[in-house]
Amino acid sequence: MLRSALGLTDQGWRTFKRGVLFCAIANLVLMAPMCILFLLVRDFVAHLEAGAPLPVLWPYLIAVIVVLALIAVTQLLEYRNTYGPVYEESARKREGIAERLRMLPLSFFGKRDLSDLTNTIMKDCADQERLFMHVVPQLFGTGVSSAIVIVGVIAFDWRLGLAAFWPLPVAAAIMAATSGFSNRKIAAKEARRLEMIDGVQEYLDCAREIRATNRAGAFLGELRGKLGAFERAQVASELATGVTISSGQAFLKLGIATTILAGAALIVSGGVDFLTYFVFLLVVTRVYDPINVVLQSSAELMEMRHSIRRTNALAAERPMTGAKGFSPQGHDVAFRDVSFSYGGTDEAVLADVTFTAREGEVTALVGPSGSGKSTCAKLACRFWDADAGCVSVGGVDVATVDPEALLADFAQVFQDVVLFDETIMDNIRIGREGASDADVLAAARAANCDGFVSLLPEGYATKIGENGARLSGGERQRISIARALLKDAPIVVLDEATASLDVENETEVQQALSRLLAGKTVVVIAHRMRTVMGADHVVVLEEGRVAEQGSPQELMARDGLFARMVRLQTESAEWTL
Repeated sequence: MLRSALGLTDQGWRTFKRGVLFCAIANLVLMAPMCILFLLVRDFVAHLEAGAPLPVLWPYLIAVIVVLALIAVTQLLEYRNTYGPVYEESARKREGIAERLRMLPLSFFGKRDLSDLTNTIMKDCADQERLFMHVVPQLFGTGVSSAIVIVGVIAFDWRLGLAAFWPLPVAAAIMAATSGFSNRKIAAKEARRLEMIDGVQEYLDCAREIRATNRAGAFLGELRGKLGAFERAQVASELATGVTISSGQAFLKLGIATTILAGAALIVSGGVDFLTYFVFLLVVTRVYDPINVVLQSSAELMEMRHSIRRTNALAAERPMTGAKGFSPQGHDVAFRDVSFSYGGTDEAVLADVTFTAREGEVTALVGPSGSGKSTCAKLACRFWDADAGCVSVGGVDVATVDPEALLADFAQVFQDVVLFDETIMDNIRIGREGASDADVLAAARAANCDGFVSLLPEGYATKIGENGARLSGGERQRISIARALLKDAPIVVLDEATASLDVENETEVQQALSRLLAGKTVVVIAHRMRTVMGADHVVVLEEGRVAEQGSPQELMARDGLFARMVRLQTESAEWTL
């Protein structure tokens, strides 16, 4: 239960237990000077009271040297079993989160806010790393060592022990009673933090639109409101935890006072001697220091519980799994009575969709906006799983195949191209890891990239900025096609690949596409009817259902939805001219 509460891996749990053990040992060794002092003072008192010989100092000097060596060794072992392993555990946790995100369906990302995920991956992991280095092992180790000392002290003299440590259960009860209120304040603060981060990210992402619509003043006003709300929530959270910790620490200080009073009464009555009382006070004050540290650390531990809960929830998300091997009989993509809705809603995006995109043919998906064209493409690639029915590739149900194994047979060219702030060579090489420079250049030339790359200062070694900011839409699209050419997958999905291009760029992109599509299973999604008139098979979708399907000529002859869409676009083009 503790391992789950702390969000540790198997290896992290083992190293955590070692860290706690060595922290406890180090704290107990720090009590050894008290024992030496007690023995030395006892011998001197015996000399003064009973005329015993003066104590020989060299055994005590040797004991001090041994204790100092033990302190050095135990402190080193504590450091090596806390700080180093924490960095390793933090790396494992980040890798685990990244691996889990890689295996999650896209529906997960549709439900989660990007700033929330970023906050979990970056801030929560960093906070846990810091707390596990400086707080958690020391907290538990101090708790263990303090418990051992308290038991020993009570066994030595239960009267003084009870007088010293009665505030501990009271302080624990106060913290337990107020922890719910503190947790609510911490949760409210984290909610305001996410709203603030979301507002800042939205402002940065939409800066152009905000300026263009003259909304900068209003938007900044809203952002200031979110910043103010976070500041107030932060103050309320710190006040709630501060009051809780301060109340507990105040009760602990009463323990020293009651120890003094009880000890004085016992000395007067002859119940204890002065030396025992003196050493007892030294031990009690030494024990209370780490207990105060535990109380202070518990505030940070309450904060960490919320970040651990978020990382645990992310790790508990159900990944998309399946067989690692994928051996289809050909590469026909078949939909059989497929139904689907986003996020488990009752509103179906697809309902009983049935069609087949055959190998060696171009299958076009057309229909009004929102009819389910892109959803079909995403289901074929297993970005999502269908709610009902079956999507198969070469007779193999894609829901039974590991997504990475499946996507090895897919190449996608989308309207919105995602590029990285790397060189053009590196961006194209994403299509096939480990591809040689010669293969990358061959794919780039086939995608008609040479023309614009030759104008760049460093050619294919030019960095293109965040998401290809230094390139035009057509240039970015040709890099995307070069990736697909380099991958040379048997199934190609084109989702509005030329919709936003001008005539010159579209011509060059179409030429590149013709090289990419030869002999493959091709699924084309397009709004321009002239784009799909050369397709072998057309599937017309309307409101998530197949309205009609066949060759373009057959559909024109039927004079149905497809023919009506062709006429509307033709009339629109003539009117524009």
